[in-house]
Amino acid sequence: MIEPKPWIRWLYTLTLALIGGLLFKVIHLPIPWLLGPMIVIFISSKLFPSLPPLWPNAARNAGMIIVGYSIGLSLTIATLQQIGGQLPSMIGLTALLILFAVFTAYIITKISGISFPTVLLGSIPGGLTQMVILAEEVKGIDITVVTFLQVSRLMMIIIGVPLLIFSPIFGVDMDSVTEALAHSTANWSGLFPNIFLFAIACTGMAILGKKVRFPTAFILLPMITTAVIQLAGIHAPALPSAILDAAQLLIGSAIGLMLQPERLTNKLQMIALALGSGAVLLLFAGMLAFILLKWHHVSPATAMLSMSPGGMDQMSIIAHEVNADIATVSCYQLFRTLFIFLAVPPLLKLIFRRIAR
Repeated sequence: MIEPKPWIRWLYTLTLALIGGLLFKVIHLPIPWLLGPMIVIFISSKLFPSLPPLWPNAARNAGMIIVGYSIGLSLTIATLQQIGGQLPSMIGLTALLILFAVFTAYIITKISGISFPTVLLGSIPGGLTQMVILAEEVKGIDITVVTFLQVSRLMMIIIGVPLLIFSPIFGVDMDSVTEALAHSTANWSGLFPNIFLFAIACTGMAILGKKVRFPTAFILLPMITTAVIQLAGIHAPALPSAILDAAQLLIGSAIGLMLQPERLTNKLQMIALALGSGAVLLLFAGMLAFILLKWHHVSPATAMLSMSPGGMDQMSIIAHEVNADIATVSCYQLFRTLFIFLAVPPLLKLIFRRIAR
């Protein structure tokens, strides 16, 4: 069978993404332009293997740059000073979340018989890219299992957290949030001319960061660049909702292609373990969110999104959609991301060396 040309597969994937986003928008599901493309592309890739979807990395990276810029808008001097007072809780709650992930990995190892290093790399929350890269560097790691555990948990969280936030537990009313977002988003005329400066600076720094292997360069560096230029006194324009929706589509489409259960051995066991461990980790994150809620008196949605073991870009998108405190959410997620990227890999390598001995 002749495989379709790449541009045909890209166009096909874009069509699926638009159908998914519109469908979820029509039936009023939360974050439709992230969840819709992700789920429709994932299902289509399994139902119609003769026409496999294809999504360029550049498209996903563009979406992450946009999200990084939008997060950077919220990092003002007043916000950073406020977050500075929460550093002890950031350290303590992050450490508890990671320790619980280690405990969960140990339990999965005992049940499944899969090596502890493999399960541990698949269980560290919020570190998909770094854990997969680390898995490639360590001998004896099953990269397929690591990727499946990481991606399946990420998809569970991206789907489950919005549904949880909009449930009666948190009391977030979708209609009131939609109305608030309609008044908060910018118009197109307000973008120019400053948006050109930020677009060039954010894109350039992201590409440079990728070359020097800066962790999650396409979201962290645009965020930092935007915050620095804004703090220097140059106005950073807010983005219209259409651009933010497009960024969600670009990211959601990429996530939908990452989960590949057909490559696993003992598929049913691994799927059950992945779903179970993801649910338990999310439940524990909810307990930590309750502690954060009582500690700093933030809103329930802000606390839950701050502690959810997903990626910073996805949690920040959801925070924007539910009108949570984006600065607090992004700072907690950023701290955990930096901790995972900078501190966890050396610790894991030390653990693996001891296990090998």
